[in-house]
Amino acid sequence: MNTVFIAGHARLPSGMAARNLYETLTITAEIDKKYGVIITANCTLATAHGRDFIQQLLRGYSLEDGIEKPTEDITKHYLGKASNALASALKDLHKQYEIHKIN
Repeated sequence: MNTVFIAGHARLPSGMAARNLYETLTITAEIDKKYGVIITANCTLATAHGRDFIQQLLRGYSLEDGIEKPTEDITKHYLGKASNALASALKDLHKQYEIHKIN
C-alpha cells in the first residue's frame, strides 16, 4: 500500500451543531507515502456539505510543503464557527504526519 491514514484533532467551540455529537473535531486524511500529498480527506463537521467542502479544499496539498497554505485557505474560505478548530486539527494532523515520517 502506498498511502497512510492519519487523523488530527481539536476541540470544538461551544454553540456548534457538531458539538452535540462530538467534543472534538477530527480531520482524517489518506496521504501518499512518497510525496505527502493528501489524496482524500474528511472531518467531523455536522453537515455533508461542510465535510465535502473541507475534502475539496485539502485534496492535492503536499504535507511536505508545510501546513501554512492549507491552514490559510481554511481560515480564508471556511467562514463558520469551526474555522479555528479546523485549522488546529489540520496542524495536529501535520504533526502526526511528521512523527510518522521519522519512524
